[in-house]
Amino acid sequence: MFFQAVPMTFEQATAILKWTYPSPYDFYNMDTSEEAYAELLDGSYQAVIAQKRLVGFFCTGQSAQVPPGRPLGLYADDYLDIGLGRHPELTGQGTGFTFCSFVLDTAKSQTSLPLRLTVATFNERAIHLYEQLGFRRQSTFSTAHATFLVMIQSAAEQT
Repeated sequence: MFFQAVPMTFEQATAILKWTYPSPYDFYNMDTSEEAYAELLDGSYQAVIAQKRLVGFFCTGQSAQVPPGRPLGLYADDYLDIGLGRHPELTGQGTGFTFCSFVLDTAKSQTSLPLRLTVATFNERAIHLYEQLGFRRQSTFSTAHATFLVMIQSAAEQT
């Protein structure tokens, strides 16, 4: 499948904010608020299109960080943080490796820094995928809502 990353538009942000994931992934459902639109449209998010359809998105930098991890010193500037999401109808179908590979390759083309991501620990299928893509577990931290795992991509996967 051919993917294309494009700057996020208002229409794409609206579609993403309406996505609803089944439990336990409903944790990733977003509120339709001014703050949510502002974040999705701040320039750090890109929409991922395949066959003229919005299939996912990704963000880089602070937008990809879970804010409670910052005061813990988990987000040093020697990595580029990346966050991503897929259309709910496309998750759990065994196509995540191809999608994530595209997102990671796109992000790597924009930086020389190694990549880091943060994922909720209950999301075992995502963690397994990230490990297949060369990420390793670095640290965990908890908030009132979930426990998170910070993962970094091994140096061998950076080239």
